[in-house]
Amino acid sequence: MALLARADLESLLRARQLDRTLTSTLPRVDPRDDLALSPTGLTTLDAHLGGGVPRGQLSELVGPRSSGRTSVLLRMLAEATARGELAALIDALDRLDVASAEAAGVDLDRLLWVRGHAVCNPGLCRDLNQRALEQAVKALTLVLQAGNFGLVAFDVADAPPDAVRRLPFTTWLRLQRMIEGSRTTCVLVGAEPMARSSAGLTIRLIPNPTSLIPGRFRGRLFEGLDVEARVVRARARWQEQTDVRVPVSTACA
Repeated sequence: MALLARADLESLLRARQLDRTLTSTLPRVDPRDDLALSPTGLTTLDAHLGGGVPRGQLSELVGPRSSGRTSVLLRMLAEATARGELAALIDALDRLDVASAEAAGVDLDRLLWVRGHAVCNPGLCRDLNQRALEQAVKALTLVLQAGNFGLVAFDVADAPPDAVRRLPFTTWLRLQRMIEGSRTTCVLVGAEPMARSSAGLTIRLIPNPTSLIPGRFRGRLFEGLDVEARVVRARARWQEQTDVRVPVSTACA
């Protein structure tokens, strides 16, 4: 009786397209399949990701300040635009430095930059921050609904953590269902994990003091950054850890 009830439940879930859960196992993705993966452009990182970040899923790029998250984000945007794709950046706090993006190789003609106005002070600005983040989510929704973007990044890395945590969890579920099966890679950029999809992944960047090399400056360019990247995949139930050299040149403001 129990087996019959389980079979009926699984059949119902498949009919509603709800059978993909944290307990199901995903087949391995061909790293050469451009329809399934979006390479970051960082050779070492892509090797550990199996070719890149999955398309049609919410993934996360998280880490504290000075962890390299901006450098990795700019490299991903540069790689996407170099492939001829359109990219979008929902910049909740209006933090993007255009000169840095251009120096990192981002084709600005292929980048949609949506600028927000949240502030870092969580004190008297609590309601303002909440409204600003909600507006940023609405902008993200419109961009994802529009389609045609190879990479969409939602950057709330410097937003007050409390404001980010107050965003309803159903927000991420709705966004995931919106891009599922599409060719869009959506990356949530923050100081801590938010809500990547079960088939997405979390790239956690942590400054690695044992392997950090001295920064090298050449004009406006900063070269040389070692970070420890921990890649977490929910369904696979494993955590990879590796020291990744991020060979990204980032312009200094």
